[in-house]
Amino acid sequence: MNGSSTTARTPDIDLAPLLSAIEEERLGVRAVHVHRAGTREAEDVVHRRVEDTIEQVYSISKTVTALAVGIARAEGLLDLDDLLVDHLEGISDLPREALGEGVERIRLRHLITMTSGSPVLMFEEAERMDPDPAALYLGTDLVREPGAQFEYSNGGVYMLGRVVAARAGISLRDYLMPRLFEPLGILNPQWFTDRGGSTWAATGLNLRSGEVARIGRLLLDRGRWTGAADIRRVDAEPASSDSDASAVASADAASADFPQLVPEAWIDALHSDHAWVETGDADPENVRYGFGVWRCTPGGAWRADGAYGQFIVVLPQQEAVITVTSRHEGSPSQEILRALWRHVVPQL
Repeated sequence: MNGSSTTARTPDIDLAPLLSAIEEERLGVRAVHVHRAGTREAEDVVHRRVEDTIEQVYSISKTVTALAVGIARAEGLLDLDDLLVDHLEGISDLPREALGEGVERIRLRHLITMTSGSPVLMFEEAERMDPDPAALYLGTDLVREPGAQFEYSNGGVYMLGRVVAARAGISLRDYLMPRLFEPLGILNPQWFTDRGGSTWAATGLNLRSGEVARIGRLLLDRGRWTGAADIRRVDAEPASSDSDASAVASADAASADFPQLVPEAWIDALHSDHAWVETGDADPENVRYGFGVWRCTPGGAWRADGAYGQFIVVLPQQEAVITVTSRHEGSPSQEILRALWRHVVPQL
């Protein structure tokens, strides 16, 4: 489409006010998907400014890694109260005596809530290009006690991805292929790796906006995937009027047993009261961080959040999820959220 726009609407959700705000405020939004619980993908309200190409989703990768942690936990591979040093096999040959001061007290819970106390945040080029980022993380002294303070970090989530990979015996990306990506119709996701081939986990996942929206639907449905029949219908020819009813009935019967891809209790735990930590951020949309997700100002709402305006906003009270992909620069990306609160959420 290259500069053109396409918009699908249902009679009760009008995206026109949001689209006007996007233009007037120069929010850089490229795609918006609104999905309501109990509806099919074809019924989603969708607006795209550009073709649905594969693009990096930045820190939405962190939420996907949090899903991997929940799946691995259910498989008995790890627990949030485990010490990081108890999972070193397959991650690093660094001897215990070479660990940084305090590293032996880091638990997986501290990694997922960004409260590990490690100064290795993995935002700097030198950290990202280190030949062994895990050894760098493990060998660096902490600057504060684990659990004492939030500090936004790629490093802790990277280490979580390394733990899942080490316990599973395959890369984080390959671990999630049969468990998450393939059931959602995401058949060959690209995920950046470090120099040694380990998935970055905290960032670097590349998806289409429609694929991000499917992850949003999974979150809204508390880890149960209800869209398998929708994926099968994407390339199917339209049914004739005579056979339409029987085709729909057949599809519904085939999808009656919706798979629980991520434990329901884990999806709830991501944004439960005991998960939230205070961030110290002045923006009201950024004051609490949970297990790979952020708390939003509308009641009960929470989100996955990536740089430049990538959002999956889960709205349990409205039984809806809004997915946004963008290339927003020049002002806080939370302005996109505030536009959603003004123009879309009141319609749900």
